[in-house]
Amino acid sequence: MRPRTSGTEGWSGTPIRHLFVANRGEIARRIGRTCERLQIRLTVPETTGPRALDLLDIEAVVAAARAAGADAIHPGFGFLAENADFAAAVEAAGIRWIGPPPAAIRAMGDKAAARRLATGLDVPVVPGYDGEDQSDAGLEEAAAAIGYPVLVKPAAGGGGKGMRIVRVTSGLRDALASARREAAAAFGDPRLILERFAEGPRHVEVQVLFDRFGNGIHLGERDCSIQRRHQKILEETPSPAVTPRVRERLGAAALRLAGAVGYASAGTCEFLLTDGGEVFFLEMNTRLQVEHPVTELVTGRDLVADQLRIASGEPLGETQAEVDAGRAAGGHAVEVRLYAEDAENGFLPATGRVERLRWPSGPGIRVDSGIDEGDEVTGRFDPMLAKVIAHGADREEALDRLAAALDATVVLGLTTNLRFLRWLVREPLVRNGQARIDTLDQIWPPDDWASRAAIPDVAWASAARALGGGGWRLNAPARSRLLADDRSERVVELELGHTAGARTATELPAIAVAEETAYVDVGGLSVGFRLAPPPDVDRAARAAVAHHAGGPAEVTAPMPGSVLAVHVAVGVTIDAGDPIVTIEAMKMEHVVVAPFTGTVAELRITPAEQVARGQVLAILEP
Repeated sequence: MRPRTSGTEGWSGTPIRHLFVANRGEIARRIGRTCERLQIRLTVPETTGPRALDLLDIEAVVAAARAAGADAIHPGFGFLAENADFAAAVEAAGIRWIGPPPAAIRAMGDKAAARRLATGLDVPVVPGYDGEDQSDAGLEEAAAAIGYPVLVKPAAGGGGKGMRIVRVTSGLRDALASARREAAAAFGDPRLILERFAEGPRHVEVQVLFDRFGNGIHLGERDCSIQRRHQKILEETPSPAVTPRVRERLGAAALRLAGAVGYASAGTCEFLLTDGGEVFFLEMNTRLQVEHPVTELVTGRDLVADQLRIASGEPLGETQAEVDAGRAAGGHAVEVRLYAEDAENGFLPATGRVERLRWPSGPGIRVDSGIDEGDEVTGRFDPMLAKVIAHGADREEALDRLAAALDATVVLGLTTNLRFLRWLVREPLVRNGQARIDTLDQIWPPDDWASRAAIPDVAWASAARALGGGGWRLNAPARSRLLADDRSERVVELELGHTAGARTATELPAIAVAEETAYVDVGGLSVGFRLAPPPDVDRAARAAVAHHAGGPAEVTAPMPGSVLAVHVAVGVTIDAGDPIVTIEAMKMEHVVVAPFTGTVAELRITPAEQVARGQVLAILEP
């Protein structure tokens, strides 16, 4: 079932003529490319502005698809992709659902039920608890029986949201409360399961395809071990750790699990793999995965086209042996996710406007992007902006191409994880294929990061020249006082026609100027520079107080978001590390804690208030 170059006329099933995409961003564009090639009409709804469609409103989405005249709906990933009620509503409306049957989504969408199904099929699962008792007392008893550390997980949904590692008994109740809140917000289901937290395994997953006649194949494994906050950053296929024997076991288990629930369409079974070769089933994602491009590049197929043809009633028409032979000759592919987040500040979400954008190109390079220059990135949606993927004859070539592609990528105007990704793909543990799910916690940030990340002279000089402010001086270089995003200041002297630190024009960093700010590419990080106000007595006094250990301190928001909860009151004495405020952004919670023991002198926010990064939340006095 390799992708055809023509349209839908050659399909043996009932062709899809008009597809409605119940999603946005890069996956909507990705689906659109397949529709264009297959000559399928496409409708992508507006998700911002006065005519925005709420992608979580099932009735509204189905009504919009009917109004557009679509005969099929593709949910992409996230949002409604694993919502069995949505799938059923689509089918009830007489519209084809591009995905598995609702019953299969229900069976695998409930992680507790999926664990029990796997056990019945002799597929090993991580020791844990998936029972009905959801009380704190019941879960505490279960955690004690499992043994710490334990992993708290939502019973519904996926993508790592709501997961918490708890290492000691005293931390369980807070983890349960926050995990329930996140699970309810993201998936509409607060139920939790517990698993023994495995230290240092790999995370591997198997891509499967099933047609509507019960025929199934798998397309090999992807290694997704490099993660932050239980969410993937780098994915590759094949896994550097999977032997032919383990691959056979993984594929057989995935096909057995999917076949048991009457699966049809593309899906992914996720596993943990230990160094001893043990395999434990985690969950099944009943949708197209974010990381599907690496499988496409190695197998030479179009998984969206596969989904559409399966939904049209076509049989697979391939044997596993044929698929295996093609994949074995397909080389290697690696993908990284470009996020709007501050990797150098706990991977917290970031917002802003895309002022300049440049994507890489070249042999083996693919970019799946959801942004354009001028777009405003807000906290309303997931922070993933794009995926940069590289394909090569072998793993070394794929990683080399990916490193060069990231070096050629430019995103200015908001903070992204691009500088972190450039570092990541060159790290020895990544290059030699030894990364595990806890590797990033151990190696990031490196001890010398502060020196590596220092703003170079050429960046200061480029910003000063772009801003064009400052003092012209008789018989002396022009001078500007600049203030950078990290609050550092510098007086920059520029000689005519010269930019400090750059020997040639090609060494000058990329730059964009907007609203009196110069955004400069500093090794992949967008750093904003402004003309600094002249020094004054009040500002100097405030700076002195801020650096005085015995004075009051401003507690600021580390990321933009909504105030979910305020945990303190004015006049209350709290200890260092105690929670002050919980902020939610992009369906992720972050607790802002007290930097030292002291008394809350002021609170400057209220629950449900929207705050900006750097906004003062509270004043704490020692």
